Amino acid sequence: MLTVNFSKQLEKFRLDMDFHLNKEILALTGPSGSGKTTLLNCIAGIVQPDRGEIVLNGRTFFGGTRKPLKIQKRKVGYLFQDYALFPHFTAEKNILYSLPRGSDLTHINELTELLGIKEILSKYPHQISGGEKQRVALARALAAKPAILLLDEPFSALDDETRDRCQMELMRIHQAWEIPVIFVTHRKTDAEKLAHRMIRIEKGQMSEYHPS
Repeated sequence: MLTVNFSKQLEKFRLDMDFHLNKEILALTGPSGSGKTTLLNCIAGIVQPDRGEIVLNGRTFFGGTRKPLKIQKRKVGYLFQDYALFPHFTAEKNILYSLPRGSDLTHINELTELLGIKEILSKYPHQISGGEKQRVALARALAAKPAILLLDEPFSALDDETRDRCQMELMRIHQAWEIPVIFVTHRKTDAEKLAHRMIRIEKGQMSEYHPS
């Protein structure tokens, strides 16, 4: 279970978050600049709250008297909005980037099979489509077997057909891996299609509502 209960002062308002999440898919909606990405960054450890706590499966990421847990120890998979692939690495090297040498790659083979990217592993980011980049970035986010998956506007740059396929793949992965998933979206239809729960954030304040 993920427990989030913190405050973070931003430039124009204070971000106040308070919720629990089991092995569900949670959609974050709301206008640009409302604090959605900051929430993801606080969970990942890129940004630290001012006060409060973030706990996942009994492991304290932030809170109490301890120093915040380092990013690499949090076991968080993060798919950034621009995918953040290394342009000078092949798709395969991008996926394997964070894995120690000698790692068991059985799950990587399963991932590339599930995501349908085996045929493009030797290609570079500039040689593949937007949908393929998204799937490579998703495989990289899952490569280290994360305990939670965060996705920032994962479908915003995709055409309708590719978006539908990637959404189906995300649902299959969630069903297979059974981990909490949080994704940011501006599209209400994406939230209603994928999410078990939905939280709207506006000027740092959250309100939960359920998919229709």
